[in-house]
Amino acid sequence: MPLVQTRGAASAQGFGEFAQVTAVNYIEEMFSTFLYAGTGATQTITNNIDLSTKGGLVWTKNRTNAVEHFLYDTARGVTKSLSTNDTTSEYTNVNTLTAFTSTGFSIGTSAYVNQTSANLVSWTFREQPKFFDIVTYTGNGANRTIAHSLGSVPGSIIVKRTDTTADWAVYHRSLANTQYLVLNNDAAAATGATWWNSTTPTSSVFSVGTDATVNASAGTYVAYIFAHDAGGFGLTGTDNVISCGSYTGTGTNPNPVTLGYEPQWLLIKRVVGGTGNWHLVDIMRGMTGTDDRTLFANLDAAESLPNVARATATGFEVTGTGAAVNFSGNTYIYIAIRRGPMKVPTLGTSVFMPVTYTGNGTTQTVASGNAPLDLVWIKGRSPDPENPRIYDRLRGATKSIDSTSTAAETTRADGLTAFTQTGFTVGSFGNENGSGSNIVSWNFCRAPSFFDEVCYTNPPSSPVDQTHSHNLGVVPTLVITKGRNQVGGWIVLLDSSILGSVKYLYLDTTDAAAPGITYTATTTQYTTSFLGNYNETQVAYLFATLAGVSKVGSYTGTGTTLQINCGFTAGARFVLIKRTDSTGDWYVWDSARGIVAGNDPYLLLNSTAAEVTGTDYVDTYSAGFEISSTAPAAINASAGSFIFLAIA
Repeated sequence: MPLVQTRGAASAQGFGEFAQVTAVNYIEEMFSTFLYAGTGATQTITNNIDLSTKGGLVWTKNRTNAVEHFLYDTARGVTKSLSTNDTTSEYTNVNTLTAFTSTGFSIGTSAYVNQTSANLVSWTFREQPKFFDIVTYTGNGANRTIAHSLGSVPGSIIVKRTDTTADWAVYHRSLANTQYLVLNNDAAAATGATWWNSTTPTSSVFSVGTDATVNASAGTYVAYIFAHDAGGFGLTGTDNVISCGSYTGTGTNPNPVTLGYEPQWLLIKRVVGGTGNWHLVDIMRGMTGTDDRTLFANLDAAESLPNVARATATGFEVTGTGAAVNFSGNTYIYIAIRRGPMKVPTLGTSVFMPVTYTGNGTTQTVASGNAPLDLVWIKGRSPDPENPRIYDRLRGATKSIDSTSTAAETTRADGLTAFTQTGFTVGSFGNENGSGSNIVSWNFCRAPSFFDEVCYTNPPSSPVDQTHSHNLGVVPTLVITKGRNQVGGWIVLLDSSILGSVKYLYLDTTDAAAPGITYTATTTQYTTSFLGNYNETQVAYLFATLAGVSKVGSYTGTGTTLQINCGFTAGARFVLIKRTDSTGDWYVWDSARGIVAGNDPYLLLNSTAAEVTGTDYVDTYSAGFEISSTAPAAINASAGSFIFLAIA
């Protein structure tokens, strides 16, 4: 009987000769926000989106300067651009986008897409049923239908005439089928029965009327078609990855919008109540709700910093309070795309990267690997050790929290100043980049079953148990939480199977575990006692055990050599240990500084102390890590109780 290879829980249905392999789709294979620096020389952009065989759209914009938006798609061909901020026809420039590849695209020397010393962004949409489709057609001047391959009822359709000047026509499901929007201006929704022929799209066709904007005789057109809550993604094939909806402005911050998932990209437009620009925000450039790095689809303007929206575990909160995105009683439409990755990682190296570097006292960019980072934990090692500080993408670059302190979050304009596509940039501050300092950064990527982050605000009164949604996809076994805007300690919660029930630790102290806080969790939510203060903003970092990648566990000390089996095959690259039955520091080892058979330097997360070298407390062990017989009581006391986090 033949065998069918399986990868994950839903790779195959049935067994043997009756097996049916079902394709599993993930948003990270269909959409990418990619940041790059212009060089004026040819570049290849590798975002792991297959455009050459699957088809799709690349939308680029200069962030630094007032340069047009440029859109290229596989239906019309390379070098042929359109601009959302104007009415011009299709334009050909052989030095712009020069190739669609199986892992992204290539660009030429044109300043339109590759201006020297400028920062640019690209958004790539791959064609895929229930996500995105591209259709080209020739107009006939009469009411008609156009076939599409979206496989679901479109949530929004954007049409542009390519052979001559014309507005960009926008259909959105939140408006009547007699209404339309124009992408290249800020006008509110207008009524015109000749645009969509007063007909709602179906899962196989959309309709156009007689208006020349969408259907002039012999005119040529391209249509970009977006799905809405159509499922089709994830292991079960039922997860939504794109939503086209609307909300009513309240004039207050926050104004929550529920999607059922955390978004990574938003396009927002005021449609009833007045004019409004088309706001484009994404998590790669910063979508924190304060000073969001915003571009406008209808303007060639450089990136600006208005308050727009911040992502939540189940949607987004509109944080602007003015007419642009949140005037009381006005109506706004949006297109939202789900945050990735959706795929469970199989390698620790894809989600955790420890890096050492030497500070230069000015600014520098630190490369960490091939994946965008979500959390960076930085500690000066020597000769001038500093407090270990945490920065993360969800709270926003420059927002620093000290793991040795109860102090509130601070803004450090000279600390970690930006997250790049594959690392981060630091300013002149000592801990992050002191001249001549030896520094380590522990760099984490959010991924299902490995690591997630949640930000929320405590209620204004009534200290009752609180439940928070998360996107870890499994039960979190380790939660580290801290109040952001008020003084308060770092609280560490672990699953009862590891620490025992109703016990917790403080990350910023050496204290033993103590009772007094409840913690329960499911694959989508976790519940705790009231933590922190009324109206306090909070951040929580959630970790889980993932076979072959990470292990949250406990052990009992022996005072002798002790091997900790984490289920790894090439040993741990990161080890965090804390004694729980008595006082003890939070010890950290990593492969960037050395986990070897000899001496291994360690740092303490709860201390400003310099790195300690010349000790041999943790050694290599292929299945996890080994604790040596020379380790002190804080790591291996006989009969002592310890918890750990290890990453392969």
